[in-house]
Amino acid sequence: MHSPVTIIGAGLGGLVLARVLHLHGIPATVYEAESSPSARTQGGMLDIHDYNGQLALKAADLMDEFHAIVLEGRQAMRVLDRNGTVLLDKADDGTGGRPEVQRGELRQILLESLPAGTVRWGHKVSSTRALGEGRHEVTFADGSTIVTSLLVGADGAWSRVRPLLSTAIPEYVGKSVVETYLYDADTRHPAAAQAVGGGAMIVPTPGREIFAHRERGDTLHAYVGLSEPQDWFAAIDFTDAAAATARIAQEFDGWAPELTALITDADTAPVLRPLYALPAGHRWDRVPGVTLLGDAAHLSAPNGEGANLAMLDGAELGRAIAAHPDDIEAALTEYEQAMFPRSTEDATFEGAELSETSSGDNAVHRLIDMITEKGR
Repeated sequence: MHSPVTIIGAGLGGLVLARVLHLHGIPATVYEAESSPSARTQGGMLDIHDYNGQLALKAADLMDEFHAIVLEGRQAMRVLDRNGTVLLDKADDGTGGRPEVQRGELRQILLESLPAGTVRWGHKVSSTRALGEGRHEVTFADGSTIVTSLLVGADGAWSRVRPLLSTAIPEYVGKSVVETYLYDADTRHPAAAQAVGGGAMIVPTPGREIFAHRERGDTLHAYVGLSEPQDWFAAIDFTDAAAATARIAQEFDGWAPELTALITDADTAPVLRPLYALPAGHRWDRVPGVTLLGDAAHLSAPNGEGANLAMLDGAELGRAIAAHPDDIEAALTEYEQAMFPRSTEDATFEGAELSETSSGDNAVHRLIDMITEKGR
């Protein structure tokens, strides 16, 4: 089977690309490893920025749909110390510069904006290979293959398309997060709910931090960060939820109970998420007929920009293809020459700032300064 534009991965970036191409009358097919849109939960809250993510949604002509799913008030931000003392309580200013939405709801908007059949579910890529003259073959886990004249890797951290362009492999950044959820928080977990407040809460200390967000439906979603080598986490049996919870909570001994409740009182088993990044400034030489976007191109430790950058990548690549429909190489060159410096600047600047705020004795105060100065 021959497909003119093949997108691997139905994440936000790949779907924005498909949508922008559709608006320009250019057909594309998206292949996704997951079996259906509801195969797994799609992560938590995203703040969609007016300088990148929202620009992508404008290019996709989906701003009305986006505004309909914004959770009002969730731009509020609190910073606490480990004793539960509120050091900063910043209300949602209502400007809409960084409105919060649920990732799954945003993805659903994008899926519904595409023609039926655009996304082919249950297509896990096992390998890719170059055939020459800009054409590539993609082989799926079931043994089926496709040949395409334009292959886009929008398939995340462990991209199967990236090896066509680069030998870079994501490396562990020295930190992992443990995810927990507390449901019906105001009634069942009132102390934790009060600590988190109406939006996001951060408690930063050197090597240990708790970030939590109030999601739709009175749910608290917490990310418990620990700066430890992977061997340290490997010694914890995460298949034993009670034991894993107790071991993680032990690292926060002496913290205020309303904060440790985000670990100990969780309504779900703790989920370990190691954090990886590609080398800063990752780029590649132009290879005919293939490119990358989002985490496949510039994976970094979480810094608030990943989803926004992926969507902007998708929109910009779509516009470049539409501007050069008869010269794909010109389109890919234009896209990559803008994407490389953009992603490097955002990833290194934001990442450096955030790493500085979570290390050292003045972690809390640096974070407060950052939030206040940048209007987070």
